[in-house]
Amino acid sequence: MKVSQRKAAVILTYATQIVKVLSVVLYTPVMLQILGQSEYGTYQLVNSVVSYLSLLSLGFGSSYTRFYMRYAVLRDHEGIAALNGMFLMIFTVLAFLAGLCGCAMIYNVRRMLGTGLTAEEYRIAVTLMKWMVCNLALSFFSSIFDCIVTAREAFIFQKTVLFLYTLLNPFITLLLLLAGFRSTGMVAAVTGLSVVKCFATAHFCFRKLNVRFSFQKMRFSLLQEVWGFTFYIFLNQIIDQIAWNVDKFLLGRMSGTIAVAVYGLAGQLNSMYLEISGAVSGPFAPEINRMVAGGADDRELSRIFIKVGRMQALLLFLVISGYVWFGKAFMLLWGGPEYGQSYVVGLFLMVPVTVALTQNLGIEIQRAKNKHRVRSVVYTAIAAGNIAVSIPLIRAFGAPGAAMGTALSLIPGSIVFMNLYYQYALGLDMKEFWRQMKRIIIAGLPAFMAGFLIWRYVDVESWKRLIPAILLYAAAYCLCMYAWGMNQEEKGQARSIMEKIKNIRCAGEKRG
Repeated sequence: MKVSQRKAAVILTYATQIVKVLSVVLYTPVMLQILGQSEYGTYQLVNSVVSYLSLLSLGFGSSYTRFYMRYAVLRDHEGIAALNGMFLMIFTVLAFLAGLCGCAMIYNVRRMLGTGLTAEEYRIAVTLMKWMVCNLALSFFSSIFDCIVTAREAFIFQKTVLFLYTLLNPFITLLLLLAGFRSTGMVAAVTGLSVVKCFATAHFCFRKLNVRFSFQKMRFSLLQEVWGFTFYIFLNQIIDQIAWNVDKFLLGRMSGTIAVAVYGLAGQLNSMYLEISGAVSGPFAPEINRMVAGGADDRELSRIFIKVGRMQALLLFLVISGYVWFGKAFMLLWGGPEYGQSYVVGLFLMVPVTVALTQNLGIEIQRAKNKHRVRSVVYTAIAAGNIAVSIPLIRAFGAPGAAMGTALSLIPGSIVFMNLYYQYALGLDMKEFWRQMKRIIIAGLPAFMAGFLIWRYVDVESWKRLIPAILLYAAAYCLCMYAWGMNQEEKGQARSIMEKIKNIRCAGEKRG
C-alpha cells in the first residue's frame, strides 16, 4: 500500500508539474502584459520580503515526521496524540507571531524596501503585503495537518489537493486580472485557495485518518528534544531564504523593480526546476525516517539514495540541457525582449544547483540520523559568501550579477563539501553514486550534440518552430537514455509507463 501511494504520488506530482508548466507558459505572458514590468517587479519584491516571515516556522514542520515515526514504530497512540497536540499549539502560536511581525513590516514598508520605488509602487506594496501576511499566517496554522498527512503517507490525497490547487489557481487569477484587480487579485486568489486547502486537509485528517489531539499530558522534555533537533533545520531554512530571496531584495534596493522583474522571471523557472527534484524524493521521506528508526544500515540507505538520485538525474539533465539550447528563445517569446537577460540569470541559478538536486534525499537521511547540523553551518557560510559576492556583481552586471553571486557561493559548499560529508560522515557510497551518474552523463552527450545541431540549423524564433524543436530534442534525449543511460529496472519502469499510456489511449478510442 505504501509503495503504491508513493508511485501514485510521483505520478500526481508530475501531472501537477505539467499543469504548472502549461499554466506558466500560457498565463505568465498575459499577466506580464496586464501588470507591466513595474508592478510585476513590485509583486516579486514584496513576495521575497514577506517570504522571510516563513522562517518563523522555526523548522518544526520538517521535524514532525521524525518524531511521529518514533512513536509509530512503538505503536504508542497516546504519544502520537500528545505529539499532535504539542505541534498544533506550536503552529498556532507561530501563526499569531507571523501576523504581528507582518503588521510591523507593513507599518515600516518604506524602510524595508528602500528608496528605489515610486509612490504608486509603495501603495501597491502595502496592499500586497497585507494579503500575503494573512496567507502566511494561515499556512502556519494548517502546517500540522500537512505534516500529519505526510507522516501517514496519505500521498494520493495530498497530491490530488495540490493538483487541484495548481489547476484552479491560474484560472481564478486570470479572471481577477481581466476583471481589473491586477496584482491584488493574484494574491487574493492564492489566499482564497489556501483557505479551501486548509479546511479540506483538516477534514481529511479528522474523518479519514482519525487523528487525535491530546493537550492533557504535555511532554516538555519532548518539546526540548524537538527544539534541539529543529534548531539546525531552522538555521538551514534561514540559509535557504537568503540563498533564493536575498538577490531580489538586494536588486530592489540597488537597481529597482525592473531588475527584480528580470530576475524574478528566471526565478520562476528555477522554482519549478527545484520542484522536479522534490517530486521524486519527497514521497521517500517517511520511508527514510522509518528505515533509520528501524536500524537500517548504510548499505540500504546508499541503495535508495542512488536509486532516487538516478531518477532525479534522468529528469533534471533533460531540463537543464534543453534550457541551454532553447532557453533564450523561450525567454524572449515568453516574457518579451525586455526579459532577454532572464536567460543568463536562469543558467546561473539552475546549472550549479543541479548536482545538489540529484542528492537531496541525503537531506532526509541527515535529519533521520540527526546529523544535519554540519550542513546548516556550511550553508550559513555559503549564504554569507553569497551576499558578499553578489553586492559588487549587482553593481557591475545587474540581475545576471546577482545570479552569478549565488552560483559562485553554491559550488564549494553544496557540491564539493557535501559530497565529502555524505561519504565520510553519513556513510553513503558516493563513489558508486558518481559511477552511476557518469553512465547517465555519457549517455546524454549524443543528445546534447543533437540539441546543438537543432539549435544551429533550426530557426526557433517563433512558438511554431520552438515547440517542435524542443520535442525533437526531448525524443533524442529519451532514446539515448533508454539505449545507454538506464539500468534494467528503469527500462522496465519506462516500458510499464508507456504500456499504461497505450492502454489509456486505446480505451479512449474504443469509447469514441
